[in-house]
Amino acid sequence: MTFDLAEEAARAVQGRSAAWRFIERFAESWEEPLEPADGWSRRDLAEAEDRLGVPIPEALREALSLFGKRPDLTSNQDRLLMPAELRLDGGVLVFRDENQWVASWGAATAGDDPEVLVKLDLADRSLERWDPWLPRLSVACVEMVLSEALFRDDAETADREMSEADVSLLREHLTALPLHGPGTRWFAGQDVVVRQDGDAWLWARARTPDALELLVKQLPGDWTTEY
Repeated sequence: MTFDLAEEAARAVQGRSAAWRFIERFAESWEEPLEPADGWSRRDLAEAEDRLGVPIPEALREALSLFGKRPDLTSNQDRLLMPAELRLDGGVLVFRDENQWVASWGAATAGDDPEVLVKLDLADRSLERWDPWLPRLSVACVEMVLSEALFRDDAETADREMSEADVSLLREHLTALPLHGPGTRWFAGQDVVVRQDGDAWLWARARTPDALELLVKQLPGDWTTEY
């Protein structure tokens, strides 16, 4: 069965099971299929809850149980934390760190699929705060897997500075995905996915060299490519 990233991403935001189905299908089509050993055990998660003294939201439990041991899906640049690394920051459960420790992602411990928040590491700690990132943790996991795919070694990737023409070219050649967070927008085409960071930068990943070659022709510019 053909994996249409744009169509399946649209379904992935409809609920937890749809999000996990997307990640399973993406891994099978773009990376390597998920295996039972790719997730953390119930014991690992129970020990984390005992240490923290709070329950882990069901969506995070499911994610860690399904693909928590797959760094190719979760930790090529930023890092999904292991159960033993989960930590509390006030009332927020931190589950992901930026690779240079300039940001962290977390969620409330209440609710099965809570909102995800992000906090920047600032020189003046008194100004740090948790701001909204994405509406549900399962959606944030889909976004995380796609983000990490952009930075996998030995994959068909490319990036460059944005130009004014890109706004219309992205809409002309690609389909917008319902995964936009603060400062980021997502697009997909045939065997290609693109993240737009503000008005500054484009990051791309393709399933095949031909797909990436077509993208850099559709969005001409000074791409740095790996294919």
